[in-house]
Amino acid sequence: MPLKSRKPITPGQRGLILQTTDDITSSKPKKSLLKPIKKTGGRNSQGKVTVRHRGGGHKRRFRVIDFKRDNFGVPGTVHSIEYDPNRSSRIALIKFADGDWRYILAPNQLRVDDTVMSGEGADFRPGNALPLEKIPSGTIVHNIELQVGRGGQIVRSAGASAQVLAREGKYTLLRLPSGEMRNILSTCMATIGQLSAVDTKNVKLGKAGRKRHLGRRPEVRGVAMAPNAHPHGGGEGRSPIGMPGPKTPWGKPALGLRTRKKNKPSNKFIVRRRYNK
Repeated sequence: MPLKSRKPITPGQRGLILQTTDDITSSKPKKSLLKPIKKTGGRNSQGKVTVRHRGGGHKRRFRVIDFKRDNFGVPGTVHSIEYDPNRSSRIALIKFADGDWRYILAPNQLRVDDTVMSGEGADFRPGNALPLEKIPSGTIVHNIELQVGRGGQIVRSAGASAQVLAREGKYTLLRLPSGEMRNILSTCMATIGQLSAVDTKNVKLGKAGRKRHLGRRPEVRGVAMAPNAHPHGGGEGRSPIGMPGPKTPWGKPALGLRTRKKNKPSNKFIVRRRYNK
């Protein structure tokens, strides 16, 4: 999907780089697959801010996505490719032969009127979902289950893909987008192909207002604050952090500190960590 820029007639357009919308074929979502979203502003049930820099943003409705792909053996036709405000990749509206309508994550090569299917008998084509044991080595996949029947949990963002490397016993070895190599049960489902909107990582919003439309409030650097507001604050003029390692506003280590538990049960499935590339 190519990028586009504009001849600047305002300062906000000077650095603007956006994706083209040529791949989007419908501007109206399927009403039966919509749900309301209640804004939280980063607050929990007690009203305390648990995630900073969130609030405002354009009103959105949730598109119910079929991550499980459990309509086995029933062919479906791609009715439209749509924009989803809740995720970075495009979504595809599928009309199945049994009359069911579902949204799925749209792979990069999926087009209107293409046929998709899930199950062991599906072909090796983008958009088809199969168990990992039926997918040949070297295949690019996305929307991968970690537990059988739970639905895809990893490799779901725009342009993401994992590669099937090998199969040993009841496990399949995959290389994830982070570089991590991980064993996953071969009976788990995965979808063929790389996800759409590959150029999302190259988008430049151009102005602060576009970030506010996404529901992101301003982030102030710690070194620009007073010493009573942040551990990095204070000093005359521009000053370095001045301490061993960066800190959060509450004095805890940040930016690189590993928070994964040492004895996490799933550690045994990781063959190579993402840090050991």
